[in-house]
Amino acid sequence: MILTTFLIILGSASRAVRLDCVKASEQCLKEYSCSTKYRTMRQCVAGRESNFSAVHGAEAQGECRSAIDAMKQSPLYNCRCRRGMKKEKNCLRIFWSIYQSLQGNDLLEYSPYEPVNSRLSDIFRLAPIIADTEEIPVGMNNCLNAAKACNLNDTCKKYRSAYINPCTSRVSTSEVCNKRKCHKALRQFFDKVPTKYSYGMLFCSCPTGDQTACAERRRQTIVPVCSYEDKDKTNCLSLQNTCKTNYICRSRLADFISNCQPEVHSISGCLRENYADCLLSYSGLIGTVMTPNYVRSFGISLSPWCDCSGSGNSKPDCDKFVELFTNNRCLRNAIQAFGNGTDVGVWQPQPPIQPTVDPSITRKGKARTNNALDALTDMTKLDLDEGAPWLVVKEAR
Repeated sequence: MILTTFLIILGSASRAVRLDCVKASEQCLKEYSCSTKYRTMRQCVAGRESNFSAVHGAEAQGECRSAIDAMKQSPLYNCRCRRGMKKEKNCLRIFWSIYQSLQGNDLLEYSPYEPVNSRLSDIFRLAPIIADTEEIPVGMNNCLNAAKACNLNDTCKKYRSAYINPCTSRVSTSEVCNKRKCHKALRQFFDKVPTKYSYGMLFCSCPTGDQTACAERRRQTIVPVCSYEDKDKTNCLSLQNTCKTNYICRSRLADFISNCQPEVHSISGCLRENYADCLLSYSGLIGTVMTPNYVRSFGISLSPWCDCSGSGNSKPDCDKFVELFTNNRCLRNAIQAFGNGTDVGVWQPQPPIQPTVDPSITRKGKARTNNALDALTDMTKLDLDEGAPWLVVKEAR
């Protein structure tokens, strides 16, 4: 017990003095010794692909090792970034350059983001719009109530309007929207809006006996026709490789793998025993090429817009990656916990478990935003005549 308390205090102290990577880089560059080693290390990383060490011999290899060792004693070592920070992309670029130098691999084992000490219970104390799943009367649409609550909050309404505009505006006969602008606006929504509103819309619970309208509204939260769907589904491993070439997407994916990693021996289903961190990392993927969404209008079934066709010998690796979304006990339990108000964070703290990530996983013209926002809020009418339900959206007039 004493040892556990000491480790917690020590961990808290180390987090308190840890710099973000932009400030750490600026501090390093002000010191001659640190800046020299930092530049040498970056040259070593850049030279790997050009076989720098082999060409310049043992002396160059020694300089690289010396530079990397020096970085372990610098402010850059163990620096982190904050999601949505002003210079997030630059911060992430610095983090990955350091990480790849020190680790010597390209795996997505560790999150570049500073941990956020939060619990779902902290959110619930501020979010009375969420009700216990077992007590939801048949016919109550929690997801509709969450959308209405968003419209009553200035910040939520502002950023929701900001993504509905680009996500619903057709740019040509062949393009339903400007996906890049839609993704950027969605990232801002989930980065800037208080989680009690954004989570209320994204993870709202639906009554077991009457899920259709409620769950379809939840699925439509991110305007999937623009942000999620595409003409064709790409291979999931190819999509992962594309994601890894972008600092934001790569970092959000690493954060998701780290914080939503399932664990069969955990009561919660999560390796890190923290539902709030898992939900935060999942929402962070929205607005990247790895944007996930609900794939059906009932239950909790999630996936990026990809599949494992054409994987060849890599089919097992592809299946493992997809199961991080489609068959992830940690993620599913976290979403259900938000819906019914339970929180793994209020349990007895568990000893830290070292993560063991599988290496293989790693409309033309100006839109009428307010009318479009009202239309999405009023998406409650269902047509069941054809057997499969779909939503009829009121036209903006």
